[in-house]
Amino acid sequence: MGKANKPGNNSKPNVKVSVFHVLVILLGADLILLFAPDYGILNSILVLPDIYAWSTMIGGLIILIYGFNGLYKKL
Repeated sequence: MGKANKPGNNSKPNVKVSVFHVLVILLGADLILLFAPDYGILNSILVLPDIYAWSTMIGGLIILIYGFNGLYKKL
């Protein structure tokens, strides 16, 4: 029978999730859901010009990429 690894003998480092980046991801996803052209929730209630809808959607995508970039931190 093989020996079990001791808790101090693990080779995987612990990972910490940043709460700030989770909130940034939620903000970016909400912007996309609200202002998506022709499909967004707020855009279907109010008729918004396309320049606002597309610029907000691109901003939401940039915020999502920033949020996923720093989500995990090694300890």
